[in-house]
Amino acid sequence: MTVAVFLDRDGVINDLAPDPASGRPESPLAPEQVALLPGAGAAIRLVREAGYLVVGISNQPAAAKGTVSLEQLERVQARVLELLASEGAMLDGFHLCFHHPEGRVPELSRPCDCRKPAPGLLLEAARDLEIELGSSWMVGDTDGDVAAGAAAGCRTVLIENPASAHKRSGMERPDAFAADLPAAAQVVLRAGDAVP
Repeated sequence: MTVAVFLDRDGVINDLAPDPASGRPESPLAPEQVALLPGAGAAIRLVREAGYLVVGISNQPAAAKGTVSLEQLERVQARVLELLASEGAMLDGFHLCFHHPEGRVPELSRPCDCRKPAPGLLLEAARDLEIELGSSWMVGDTDGDVAAGAAAGCRTVLIENPASAHKRSGMERPDAFAADLPAAAQVVLRAGDAVP
């Protein structure tokens, strides 16, 4: 079995963008809005070099809400991966949940097991890649990320990105806090669980 670092995407790997309705920082909805956060690519490279798999885990409900098309969300995702690749940062997998329980697009609007805080995306990745969840980490910037990681049996790091503070209640109890992904990578590496 292998060990992994699961990463939320928006607010962890790439910057947030203003939501067209609320104005709050949320997931980018167009490829031209995608910008990597400083040090994200280098942090991913460092963790992979230490022997961890790196797997993206992200809720992307905008298509379910009718805000943008599923194809548009896929273009945003492709841009994230393109920018990471330009920095030599490859991920071992990326699992997205496009559902929302209160969406407007029928085929995407339902309760599901994959939308964080449910652990379904992590469990699916663990099956696909033979990941030992108890020795793995979930790194994210929201309560849902911490809850999903804990429900899957992973240790958790909460990134205290100021832009996503509205998605944190202070009630979740991660195993560690970090200012950004480079700092979270150091938390993981200090634990030293990966086998190169």
